[in-house]
Order: sequence, then C-alpha cells, then structure tokens
Amino acid sequence: MKIGIVTMSDRASKGIYEDKSAVEIRNYLKENIKNEYEVVYRLIPDEFDMIVATLKELVKMGCCLILTTGGTGPSVRDVTPEATQEVIQKELPGFGELMRMHSLKYVPTAILSRATAGVVERSFILNLPGSPKAIRENLEAVFPAIPYAVDLIGGDYIQSDIAFRPKKG
Repeated sequence: MKIGIVTMSDRASKGIYEDKSAVEIRNYLKENIKNEYEVVYRLIPDEFDMIVATLKELVKMGCCLILTTGGTGPSVRDVTPEATQEVIQKELPGFGELMRMHSLKYVPTAILSRATAGVVERSFILNLPGSPKAIRENLEAVFPAIPYAVDLIGGDYIQSDIAFRPKKG
C-alpha cells in the first residue's frame, strides 16, 4: 500500500525552513494505520502546474491515499484546491466542510480554509492546512471516514482502530 504526502510550500521547498507539516502527517499515520504502507513524499512550491503533475504522478504510482498540506488559504499563491479539482473525478465536499467546522472550535480564521477532497481512479486526495497543529486537529475529525472512502473506490484496505465501516447485513 502506498500513501502520498505532498507539501506545497515555496519557502520549505527552497530550504528556508524544515517541512514540519509532513512530519506531523507521518506521525498521525504511524499512530493510526495498523497495516504496512510506503510513504511517497514530495515537497514542491505553490505552483499550480507542478501540483497537478505531482498529484497525477502519485495516482499513477498507485497511492490509495494522497494527503496534501499547504496552499488552502485565500492568498494569491494558495492554489492547492484548484489544482486538486483539476485532477479529481469526483469532489467530496463534506471533508472540507467538516474540517472547517472542527477547526472553528480552535481559531476563527478556519473559515478562510478552502480545503477540499475527492477521488480519481483508486486514489483519495485530501487537502490539509499547512500548520502541524491544524493538521492533527483536522485528521482527528475526518480520518475515521477515510478508510471506508478508500474501500468504496477500490483502493487498498487501510486497517485502523479508528476507522468507521458500516456493518454488513
């Protein structure tokens, strides 16, 4: 099983500072996914075409889950949601809606997030904010639904104690 992690950051991609966002994603996954998986990591600038190409590359590589971080705000350089929408076949707006609602418990600026989620082929893509603290808060809100979403699109089985899967029968 492959999981993609993509950080969009002009400054981190230039080596101005460490990419702590991807570290937080890795830590969360390590705590909550029980089966073996390989992380495919990319650190790129906030460039629309590069984001699109990277997401397509990870889909082609067979990543069942692709988590992006950064570029979800309203600034001029924030283009992650638009790039994601360029790649996905079906948008799942409930993920972004829940993340914004959940984050509003912590900061009033959560309303500025434009994060989204969607599917392309057998890959589920989720946009996360750039702050490590916000990443954890958002994953706590939405991760229980992600393994089942991946099941529904024919992706790899993600084994997790916090996953919700409807009972059969």
